[in-house]
Amino acid sequence: MSDNIRLGIIGLGAEGGMYAGFIASGRVPGMEIGAICDILPEKKEAADGYGVPFYTDYRQMVTSGDVDAVVTTVPHYLHPEVGVYALEHGVHALVEKPVGVYTKQAKELISYAATRPELTFGVFFNQRTNPLYQDLRRLIASGELGALKHTTWTITTWWRPQGYYDQSAWRATWGGEGGGVLVNQAPHQLDLWQWVCGVPRSVFAKCQYGFRRDIAVEDEVNALVDFGDGATGSFITCTNDIAGTDRLEILCDKGKVVVEDSQTVTITRLNEDERTLSAGMSMEDVKNLFTGALDPTTLMTTETKDYGSVWGEQHCEVLRNFAAAVRGEEELLAPGADGIHGVRLANAIHLSSWTGQEVSIEDFDEDTYLTLLNERIAAEGAFEERA
Repeated sequence: MSDNIRLGIIGLGAEGGMYAGFIASGRVPGMEIGAICDILPEKKEAADGYGVPFYTDYRQMVTSGDVDAVVTTVPHYLHPEVGVYALEHGVHALVEKPVGVYTKQAKELISYAATRPELTFGVFFNQRTNPLYQDLRRLIASGELGALKHTTWTITTWWRPQGYYDQSAWRATWGGEGGGVLVNQAPHQLDLWQWVCGVPRSVFAKCQYGFRRDIAVEDEVNALVDFGDGATGSFITCTNDIAGTDRLEILCDKGKVVVEDSQTVTITRLNEDERTLSAGMSMEDVKNLFTGALDPTTLMTTETKDYGSVWGEQHCEVLRNFAAAVRGEEELLAPGADGIHGVRLANAIHLSSWTGQEVSIEDFDEDTYLTLLNERIAAEGAFEERA
């Protein structure tokens, strides 16, 4: 193997084209384009522009000897299939999010990858490279702010017009895409939320399907999760808010974190845990606090940091880190096995909204989920049911 990892790009659409551009322009140290694959023969001209071989069958590319690794920028249902095939043939796999549409499918890829520990298997969670979320994860894990009490993420910056969905017959369908905002736009936040706050135990959700768009899948989601030990959280997302909000709040025993637009973080640290402060304050102290007569710095300190925008660099960093992991130089920032958490939570939110019941995440009923998913696929009458 040369020093540069030769990446095979499977699917030269918007994402695949973006990755190819980043690599070709030298923005991904340690990686080069090995080959390009797309089912559309006319994409060969673009591949020729990069001076690399072109394939219309990803299997031929994987076994060609032209690539050391692949990235799967293909429809969601194909991610596990392509990932397994690459690993079976000794090729490292970087799978786009989600790693699968449903847990049974995702587990097949993750389980097979576990049998090939000599190969690198990653998931393209580019927002894990954002220094803001890396610092936030370290802060929460350190215990400095105490135990989690509540967390809320409102992420409605995923506005999509009707024309977006009308571009292709497979978009926003159960059989073609496997869901709406939960599987297409919001997987990044579902991953980050659990990466920072932990995996919840259960969820109760209300979703609206075709609420403000002519689609079959969800375009409005409200989910309430239980983290255990009294800690709860709520997750709100949609594709019909043109103004959009991106606000994450994490309330703990000894402080609070507020993240705005994934760029600015405000951390409030209590001098003592909140219950101790409560027990030690007289009603006169409370009156003085509410009227501004009590200096709040005697109780808490606040700092704000602006991280700025890191768009574009996130994708380059995932690719760079993946190449370094293949060479054994770094640990993966987003191991492929981590992808199960977002898939399972999205599935559980769907299942809760379909049944009107709280759904366990620790003991998720994936068979019932798949049965109900297939009912929706069959009703569409345009796609094969899933096993």
